[in-house]
Order: sequence, then C-alpha cells, then structure tokens
Amino acid sequence: MNYEEKIQNSETRVFKVVFPNITNHHNTMFGGTVMEMMDEVAFMTATRFARKSFVTVSCDRIDFKKPIPADTLVELIGRVKYVGNSSLKVNVEVYVEQMYDEVRERAVSGDFTLVAIGHDKKPIKIFEKEDASEIK
Repeated sequence: MNYEEKIQNSETRVFKVVFPNITNHHNTMFGGTVMEMMDEVAFMTATRFARKSFVTVSCDRIDFKKPIPADTLVELIGRVKYVGNSSLKVNVEVYVEQMYDEVRERAVSGDFTLVAIGHDKKPIKIFEKEDASEIK
C-alpha cells in the first residue's frame, strides 16, 4: 500500500446524535463536548493510519463556525494531513445535519497533533525503515 492509499484508508467518519443531555442552556452542544469528540476521532484516525499507540499533544485553532443544536446529527471526519518522525497532524471537521431535512453544513474544524508512544510511554517513530519502504 502506498502512502496516499494509507492516508485515504485511515479517513475516519463517526456519526452522533445531539441529545439534550450534551447541550447548554442555549440548547446547543457544549464546546468542550465537541472538542472531546474531535479528539477521539483524531486518535482513531492516527491509530488507523499507523497502527501505533498515540497520545494527543496539542490542538491547533479550533474554529466554531456554527452552533450545533440539540436534535441534530453530527458527522466528524478525521483525515491525516501531516506525518513526521514520531508525530502526525489530523484535521477533524464536524458537520451538522438536520434530522428531518436535507440541510448539512460545516460547524467546527480543527487540527490535532498526536505522538506515537511505546510501552514505556516515550515517543517512537511512526514508521521504521522497513515500514516506510512499504508505503512509498
């Protein structure tokens, strides 16, 4: 499998229902809950890409463009956008859909940097030399 195929195959899509128990007094989803879901999708994407253990080390510029109301569906899409020696960056986009209408729009986006770690919890290379040659 080449590098581009590995990135394509690791794209992760998760759907959730926005129930009232995860909304604030404005009847919109808590920002922290959105970020938690995004971090989880970033982790899944990184793991699917490299099949290594990852931890999140930072998130860059999370833009909340639209509120996410209760009684809607959200789709979170994670895509690997950069790969370094021991870290990678995953872009996560969140789309909100009306349940009973064809309305869909991007609500939130952000980038998460994750680091591959070994059993000792220290950073490890994402790809060893023999692994890297397989994905060229």
